[in-house]
Amino acid sequence: MLPPILTALLIMTGIALALGAALGYAAVHFKVEGNPLVEQIDAILPQTQCGQCGYPGCKPYAEAIASGEAETNLCTPGGDDGARTLAELLGREFKPLAAGAVVEKPKAVALIDEASCIGCTLCIQACPVDAIVGAARQMHTVVSKLCTGCELCLPPCPVDCIALVEEPRTPQNWKWKYPATGLRVVA
Repeated sequence: MLPPILTALLIMTGIALALGAALGYAAVHFKVEGNPLVEQIDAILPQTQCGQCGYPGCKPYAEAIASGEAETNLCTPGGDDGARTLAELLGREFKPLAAGAVVEKPKAVALIDEASCIGCTLCIQACPVDAIVGAARQMHTVVSKLCTGCELCLPPCPVDCIALVEEPRTPQNWKWKYPATGLRVVA
């Protein structure tokens, strides 16, 4: 027969193991990957990571919208279309771009004057989506399919060899503009 202290120790160990196994099972099977609303909002945002909304990137802005801390109309690159889509997703009233937001511009991509480029790599470091390629003291170029037109590469360029060029309208990138009469789209 076991001494009473050893019996108590074995019982407590058994209970601890059973509870640990139950907690481990619950952690695996009831795991929450994050707020799915934040993921939906983040998917709508343009992913420019430009900070024009007042947040350091699209994900923090999406988290602020989901928690109710931020309005849906602060994203300048997303424009009124993005604000409208966010308002519809959240069931909120659509508001045009905020007064403090930069004026909505047509979609543009950066273009580097390769003859003037000195290869300083400052634009590469500033680009949040890695759309600029090149090497130190070599000519740089922009991968136009990756460029979001966020303008973050313009200020650091010491020779002003980067310009934003409006993206031409094609059937592939054309979007219907909603009427400006304040009509509400019901899905």
